[in-house]
Formats: sequence, C-alpha cells, structure tokens
Amino acid sequence: MAQVGIESVLVAGRGPAACGVIASCARLDVKSVAVHSEAERSARHVRMADEAVLLGPAPAAESYLAVDRIVEAARRSGVSAVLPVPPALAGNAKLAAAVRDAGLLWVGPDPDVLERLGGDGVEPASERGLLAWVTGEGLQFPTPVLRDRAAGIARVSWTPDADAPLPAAAHRLAEVGWRGLVTVGIAPDGELAEVAAGFSLDIAVLERAHGVDAVELALRSAAPPRGDVPAPSSAPWRPAVAVQLRATLPPGEAGRITGRLPGTGRPDPKPQPDVDLVAVGGYEPGDRLDGWYDALLATVSAGAPDTASAARAASEALSGLPEVGVPHDGQEVCGVLQRLAAGQVVPGA
Repeated sequence: MAQVGIESVLVAGRGPAACGVIASCARLDVKSVAVHSEAERSARHVRMADEAVLLGPAPAAESYLAVDRIVEAARRSGVSAVLPVPPALAGNAKLAAAVRDAGLLWVGPDPDVLERLGGDGVEPASERGLLAWVTGEGLQFPTPVLRDRAAGIARVSWTPDADAPLPAAAHRLAEVGWRGLVTVGIAPDGELAEVAAGFSLDIAVLERAHGVDAVELALRSAAPPRGDVPAPSSAPWRPAVAVQLRATLPPGEAGRITGRLPGTGRPDPKPQPDVDLVAVGGYEPGDRLDGWYDALLATVSAGAPDTASAARAASEALSGLPEVGVPHDGQEVCGVLQRLAAGQVVPGA
C-alpha cells in the first residue's frame, strides 16, 4: 500500500507542472499514468510516468481539456484516482462529477463546492493571495503570498516579510466543504477575489515555506483516512519564492529545445545549506515546444531564512542559462528577483 493510501493515479495535465507531480508520485510510491495528445506522444511528462494514455488530437479542447476523454482514459488505465494538475481541470465541476460517477477517486474539492467557488478554473493572479491545505479542521499550512504579474499571469510569487493576517473570508472555505489545496486571490477589501484548486505556481511557495509535498497533501485529502500514517507537520513557515520561466515565441509558433532547462539533466548547482531549492523543467534537449499549448518551460522555487536569500537562490538557478533554442523571459524574471533580493518594492505589487 502506498504511504498515502492511493495506489495509482491518472495525472491530468502536461508540461512542467505535470512533471513535478509525476516526480512526487514516484517518491510517494504511487503509480502514475500520464495523458497526452497526438502532438506530445514523447513529451517529458510522458517519459517520466509509469504509463501513458493517448487522449486525442493536438487541440487542448479535444485532448487535455476533454472531460469524457480524461474519464475514459482513467477507466482504461485501471487507476484508482484522477489527480488534476492545472486549475482549469482541478476547478472543473463537470470533470469532478464525471470522475466520481465512474467510481474513481477525485483528488480535489467536491463537484458541488467547485460549482459554487472554483468552477471557473482561473489561476489567481491578484497581487495579494493566500495558499493552504484545507481539511475538516480548517486551514493547514496557511501561507500569505505577494505576486508580480505579466500579462495577467503571476510570474513571480513570494511570501511577505511580515506575517500577514488571514482574511476572515478564508476561514469559510473549510466551513463550506472545500478540501485539498487552495490558491486564493485577495481583493483590496479583504474578500476572496479568486479561488482555485490544483497546482498553481503559488503552490511551490507553500511547499518551500513549510517543507511539505503538495502532491502528498492533495492525495491525503482524497484517500480514505489511515490511522497508521501521521499527518504532515511543519515548523512555522519561512520565506519562500517561486518563479516560472516562459517561452516568448509568438502565439501558436512551435520551437525546439536545444539546451538544458533548470530541473532537467544533470543536478542543478547546490545552493547554500540553509536554502531549499527545487527546479522542475518540462522539456529536455531535442523536445518540441508545441504552439498549441501553454509556453511554460520550467519553474524554480526556493525557501530560505529571508526573502532576499530565497530570491537570490532562484535568480542564480535561472541566470546564465545556455541557449535553450527558444526565446524566453528569463531576463525579465531575474530582474524581478534581483529587486526582491535587494529589498526593493516590485512594481505592481
């Protein structure tokens, strides 16, 4: 029996986020089944998984976002659970209900809760936010975040220097039945602007801040309770930073990866002993970056005694990248990290 009480999962997603989830499944002794479109038969997340199932043609609406095809893939593969990765799937009430109706475990909030709170599947990009693991006892590992945005996407997220009070509205998430990971955007008046399930960029901030594995938390929320397995615990959270590296190819244009991205190939350079650095790349040299999909190349997150140190560690992991074959926003992201490392206020945050 896997330590989280679930033997196998269909990982519904692609790219670096799916690669990170599949790697966690391997550490947790959970069999992972990847899904893919016809355009990504040999994608990195497919190569990493124990098995893989074809969903359909390249367009996401006919493959990665197709509810009926995801459920049928789960049935064919014989998994016991479906683990949705991006908020667009994790917040899909129709998919959650279909998975439950198929007799499988859904790793996320109940369909009716998603319908009321997270059915739009939008990844929060508000300048202030909150992360947590929600259980019947309330918010576990609550982590405030600030975000720097580009084109409506949170490209850098970090914990504030001072412990921010939790908005009162956040405590209602447990009361209304939300269970599992949650990423929240907070409006200027303290109300919840966006609420999302799944593995947003911000979730890496929660992991580095508390020293926990988000995949383990998500699976524990869906698995039958086991009295022989202690609940995850952590010391008070510490500062953390998470960033995403994106290709800047024109929309719809494909590319070819020719150099090593963070989190792939040889191990990344070791940071200082008091820094926890994790990099996850979605592509290796020779891989095709398909124009059909999101252009996220890699994510880097770091936890450290202070925000400046975490930002410096993340910046070092991204700086001096070899020619990777496609243009990317690494220089702009490192500019944000350098301002954080210098203790300067980031514009827009």
